[in-house]
Amino acid sequence: MTRNQLPFVKPILRNVTVCMAAWLSVAVGPAWSSTAGATTPSTPIQTRARSGQLDAEARLLEVYRLMGVGGARAALEASEKLVKDYPTFQLAQLVYGDLLSARVKPVRMLGDIPAELPQAAHKTLDDLRAESQLRVTAVRERPPFGSVPSQFVGLSPRNKHAIAIDVSNARLYLFENSSSGVRLVADYYMSVGKAGVDKSVEGDQRTPIGTYFITSNLDPRTLKDLYGVGALPINYPNALDVRRGKTGSGIWLHGTPANQFSRAPRATDGCVAVANPDLQRIIKTVEIRTTPVAIAKKLHWVRSESLASEKTAFEERLRSWATAKSTAEQPKLMAYYAPDFLADGKNLRAYSTVLENETIRVRGRVVQLSDISLVRSGDDAEIMIATFGEVIAGAKSGRTLRQYWQRQRNGWKIFYEGVV
Repeated sequence: MTRNQLPFVKPILRNVTVCMAAWLSVAVGPAWSSTAGATTPSTPIQTRARSGQLDAEARLLEVYRLMGVGGARAALEASEKLVKDYPTFQLAQLVYGDLLSARVKPVRMLGDIPAELPQAAHKTLDDLRAESQLRVTAVRERPPFGSVPSQFVGLSPRNKHAIAIDVSNARLYLFENSSSGVRLVADYYMSVGKAGVDKSVEGDQRTPIGTYFITSNLDPRTLKDLYGVGALPINYPNALDVRRGKTGSGIWLHGTPANQFSRAPRATDGCVAVANPDLQRIIKTVEIRTTPVAIAKKLHWVRSESLASEKTAFEERLRSWATAKSTAEQPKLMAYYAPDFLADGKNLRAYSTVLENETIRVRGRVVQLSDISLVRSGDDAEIMIATFGEVIAGAKSGRTLRQYWQRQRNGWKIFYEGVV
């Protein structure tokens, strides 16, 4: 245990000293808001409530806080109520057990069990300690107020919500996008693949890094208990993954088994897992096909205003592409596409025929773009995913296109294009 993990030792029961960093560090942790984990500058943790009741994680962290300020009796009472309401919450059960043990003997750390217990028990304890530390870290290291992940360059009105996942602190952040801007409304503890992240091949038990979109909402009646109350698949492998030779499929955002409130930080076969109550709230909130999911090893938080110039510049690039399409100048239009373009099995040479037919269809009419959505691909600032509506002037309806662009030496180029 490092010095940072064990900042101080504090008595919390008569004649008993407890030295658990997670319990004690929350006493000096930052504020929490009253809505599903979002933060505001000055709201105390005790007010993090939903419909008059604190959620499971907030209640656990309140137990930690009480321990940190010496409220042993109150912590024990709160812990007892928590495990009664959430009997499968293993970490809460562990804390409750430690609080009971602390009444008769010193407790040196979270899950203070005899050394002679089987190795399997110690592995489970290590996982629970890691989960505890990650939950506490998420409280202490909150995103700067009013900031967004750098992936969300410019969400359109059609992107009513967005999800960002920070693997470094095992956290899923849920955003609402409205006329007043992008706002963090909730965040949840989550688990990733057993082998970590940066998925490369089928069966490697890694979670992909990148930006994806929710493609569907699976009926929970068709799922195994492993996936809990539901599942939201994402479009892995996307065009960038295919371009990089990555394989695999079936990456979902899903729940947990009925007998397990939450899973270890690394516990899935590559999916992202959250507690069932959290998943239910997410499912009720997000929309399929339009909700981006940015998965990063560590999120980079920025002010929305700092992305404005990049958003404007890229929208200009898109509109110049649309103008080239309107003028039916094939060479000028082809200049926007990368030499290694590939879409639906067509390379650039084969796709040039598709583009030629497109310009014939347009017949010089204006190509209008609407609801432009711009998201970077994960940690890669050199890749931009553009989704937008395309309507030919005079047409009653149009279509939604998604393009993957890469910054190259001679400017941004399209290496994938397809209808959503």
